[in-house]
Amino acid sequence: MSDSGSAPVHPNARTPEDVFRDFRGRRAGIVKALTTDVEKFYKQCDPEKENLCLYGLPNETWEVTLPAEEVPPELPEPALGINFARDGMTEKDWLSLVAVHSDAWLLAVAFYFGARFGFDKEARRRLFMMTSGVPTVFEVVTGSGKKQSKNPNGNSKNKSDPKPSKKPNSNSKPAKQPPQKHEEPISKEDKGVEEQAYLCGSCGERYANGEFWICCDVCETWFHGDCVRITPAKAEHIKQYKCPGCSNKRSRE
Repeated sequence: MSDSGSAPVHPNARTPEDVFRDFRGRRAGIVKALTTDVEKFYKQCDPEKENLCLYGLPNETWEVTLPAEEVPPELPEPALGINFARDGMTEKDWLSLVAVHSDAWLLAVAFYFGARFGFDKEARRRLFMMTSGVPTVFEVVTGSGKKQSKNPNGNSKNKSDPKPSKKPNSNSKPAKQPPQKHEEPISKEDKGVEEQAYLCGSCGERYANGEFWICCDVCETWFHGDCVRITPAKAEHIKQYKCPGCSNKRSRE
């Protein structure tokens, strides 16, 4: 087997932020395999081949290959034999199944690094908050992610606007529940981690001034134009934009 993510992208990583960058890169690769690269991914998962696994790599690419031969492997292994189930169910259900197992694998790898680098309770909590702040692969593939708040007037969003009409700010956040009596006050650090919830649905990066973003009219998730290959000029001619996950979902129903 090739090195399929058997070595971390940050060999000297020591912080939750380092591990989260590794998580985000692997997640982006898997999302590509199950959305924009789905035809290529489907063909590589031939049931006539041996047990195959889907690996997300830290450089935002993906690979379908055999699992590691060594026991135990250097990193947790993804679900084995995803190719065997390909022709035994609808393509939509198969992709959803692979997505669920991929989410479990991504978390396993992240917290393996957490243990390896000796994260304490606070560092593990920060890592959990960051990994929970981006949509799961399953949510992206099925379009079942939580919808962002709509504009108060109910109008659709302007796709040609160079930035989201509802940028990640205090006005667009869901209402917070009052803390329970047993909970500790939210620290400044926790508030910073909460901001991770307002990220691109594909790559997980935050919005930056001047970037072109586009919002899916189905799941209402925001994406960098570059991540979904939509330019401002192309957006001008799109009456209703569907992200890769929602497009795949509807084309297979």
